Amino acid sequence: MKTNTTSVLARRVGGVASLLVLLASLVLLAGCDNEQARFPDRDNFTATVNDYLAQRGHVCLAKYAWPITVPAGSHEPDAQQMPVLEKLGLVTGKDVAITVPAREYALTDAGRKYYLQVPVVIRTTTQTVTHPADFCAATLSLDRLIGWDPPQTRDGRTATSLLFTYRIAPDPWATAPEVQQVFPLLARAIQREGTMQVRLGVHLMRRGWVADELDAH
Repeated sequence: MKTNTTSVLARRVGGVASLLVLLASLVLLAGCDNEQARFPDRDNFTATVNDYLAQRGHVCLAKYAWPITVPAGSHEPDAQQMPVLEKLGLVTGKDVAITVPAREYALTDAGRKYYLQVPVVIRTTTQTVTHPADFCAATLSLDRLIGWDPPQTRDGRTATSLLFTYRIAPDPWATAPEVQQVFPLLARAIQREGTMQVRLGVHLMRRGWVADELDAH
């Protein structure tokens, strides 16, 4: 009986030891994987662009807040764009009077499908503004990673910028000629698929390279 107990204990201890060795090996492998993801190479930067486009690769129309009110006689882009979206059934309009006669446009059920609750970051030389949602018309995916600048480290932060071209998948209504006419930036994005070069700022984190826009810090 003593021999059997010792044998069972040995098997248990041996099993625990094997499990600890296996766990240690997995930790080491995970560490190697993380270190590999930190290299500034084509595979890692391709993965970074793909991750960014999967989250933020939407072509939107800068219609952040609804309803949108267009004063009578306005020459702003909304005055031409909203009637086109209304004709397509994406918005509905009604006449209102605030201080001057105007027409107020709200999203229809069909239009709400394209109003994405995805942050839109607008950067200028003086400020950065983040809008919580936008009305979007197409989705981008990576065509080709062209290259990147040599990474630079300043104040403990290692960063670079990537240059790539894209593929674009417009929503069906976005290809209508009247839409292309009143949304020229959308038309340009569609026309320059595979040729327009996009620059993306990225920086190094413990898990690898991350697009600046995706990092809240």
